[in-house]
Parts: sequence; structure tokens; C-alpha cells
Amino acid sequence: MDISVVIPLKNEAESLPELEAWIRRVCDANGFSYEIIMVDDGSTDGSWKVIEGLKAANSAVRGIKFRRNYGKSAALHTGFQASEGEVVITMDADLQDSPDEIPELRRMIREEGYDLVSGWKKKRHDPLSKTIPTKLFNAVTRWMSGISLHDFNCGLKAYRGEVVKAIEVYGEMHRYIPVIAKWAGFTRIGEKVVEHRARKYGYTKFGGLERFINGPLDLMSISFVGKFGKRPMHFFGTLGLLSFFVGFVILVYLSIAKTVYKEYGIADRPLFYFGILALIIGTQLFLTGFIAEMINRNSSSRNAYLIEKEI
Repeated sequence: MDISVVIPLKNEAESLPELEAWIRRVCDANGFSYEIIMVDDGSTDGSWKVIEGLKAANSAVRGIKFRRNYGKSAALHTGFQASEGEVVITMDADLQDSPDEIPELRRMIREEGYDLVSGWKKKRHDPLSKTIPTKLFNAVTRWMSGISLHDFNCGLKAYRGEVVKAIEVYGEMHRYIPVIAKWAGFTRIGEKVVEHRARKYGYTKFGGLERFINGPLDLMSISFVGKFGKRPMHFFGTLGLLSFFVGFVILVYLSIAKTVYKEYGIADRPLFYFGILALIIGTQLFLTGFIAEMINRNSSSRNAYLIEKEI
């Protein structure tokens, strides 16, 4: 199969028929074999009935319905695991992403050899309250990840099929899929300027004010997991040894001052308590790394999402 189009959605019943017809028209015009995977993330507006109707009219449509709302990352991860296409395209269900971009995105994956191509909404139809934080978020992510993308959170992306099978998207990590792909070894990451259309129906269902808090925390988390997820002792153990060494040197110095130079009042000096604190913190950090290493080596659990229906 040439293309899998994965669409996470929540309460987008009005836009789904138009989006499906648009994708079908583009794929048929280019002679692509395709599937459209719509992942219903706990909709309450009848979106699932619309998906069932689209499936009845077009066998290329596949639907997955979560029993409750898990979030965009869960919807993308589940869609990725269900996809069968050589190239996987993701887009939002609100008609702000244009399916006309599909042929060029596929060409960049197939012919230019990219593992992942991220859309760049250079001209956005969003208020300043959203665009300014987005620019700041993208700048920080570029600096921390070393990936030269202008728009990490763009929903319109293209992936080589093996990429989506090798990565795991959880929590709120959909914002950092290029970073996750890079840490998984897929380093050929490109970018394409794409059209950003004004929302036609309703309002955004994913995100909110909490993303300004969760975003930086998720970035720090994925950076840590990417570098030290398989070797936590290298992080905690190094910090622990440094702290323990500093504390040990301080206490040795104070002990010499007490026994050799007959200094009194050692226990009343702030340096004495700092040395003890450094020893304790160093020991705790080392033990944290040891325990994390044991858990990592014995853990085989993966995220599981309860799927109510699949067609």
C-alpha cells in the first residue's frame, strides 16, 4: 500500500465527510493505493456514526474508537500501529491541513530519502496568543534537540513506514515526534512549507492553556529519556559520585583540621553540615540510578489503550 493517512480526532463530525472526500480525490487523481485511519479519541458529538457511514461508502476508510478520551498522542500511536502504508501521513481533522500536500510529502519520503518530513505553517491563521508562544516553543526545541525545524507541532507530517513502527508516542509527546524519531536513529528529517487554512467548523479540541506548562516538561522528559533512558545510572550515578566526592573531601578537611591543627567548634561550622548533606545526596542519587537501572532492565511494559470498536 502506498499511503496511510492517520487522522486523530475528537468531536469533528462536521468536517469528516469533506476531509475524506478531499483525501480520496487527491489519492485517486495520483493513482495511490491508500487507507484512511480515523482514530476517534472519545468523541461525544456523533463522529463515530459519521466514520461508520464513511466506511460503508469507501472501503479504504478504517475507524478506531477509544472508550474514553486518551489524548492526541495515544490516538497517533494507535493509528501508527494499525497503519500498513509505505508512507504514513498524519493530519488534523479540522480541515486546517490540506490533503493537496500529500503527493509532494510522499515524493520527499520516496525520492529524497527522508525518514520524516514535517510541515511548516509559515503563514498561520491563529491569534497572537497562540503564535507567539508557538515561536518560543519551537526556538527552545530547536536549541535543545539540534533539529532545524520551524514548526515541531504541525499536525501535517509524513513518515517512512518503519519510522512509525519503531517509535512510541505517549503522554503529550506528539509535539516532539521529530525528537523521538531522532533518538530512535531516524536522522534524515526534512521540512516543507504547507498551507495553513482557517478552521471551518467548531473550535480546537486538542491542547489548551496547560500545553504551555506541559510542553517544556515534556521536552525535558524526552531529552532525558533519549539520552539516558537506557542507561539511567550514567546520569544519576555521575551526579551521585560528584556529590559524594565533594562531601567526602569537605569532611576529610574538617577531620584533619580537628585532629592535626586542634581546631575547635568544627560541628558548629556551616561547612560541616554542607559536607554531610553532600554525602547523603550523593548516596541517594547513586541509589536512584541503581534502582532505575534495575527497573529498566526488567521492565517490558508498554502503554495499552482500551479500544471500544474497530472497523
